[in-house]
Amino acid sequence: MSKENIKGKFNEAKGEVKQAVGKATDNQRLVNEGTADKAKGKVQQVAGHTKDAIRDVTR
Repeated sequence: MSKENIKGKFNEAKGEVKQAVGKATDNQRLVNEGTADKAKGKVQQVAGHTKDAIRDVTR
């Protein structure tokens, strides 16, 4: 598992928390930030999986 995968999972979790708090407090800005963090996390995970696949192929 690469660093990108770990960072991606962290950002997704952070986004989930921000969204939940934003919804609970009726703070749309926080909900939007959470959505962005989740998207960023998913992209990081895809990058990490791609790096892992390339590393596996080149071994």
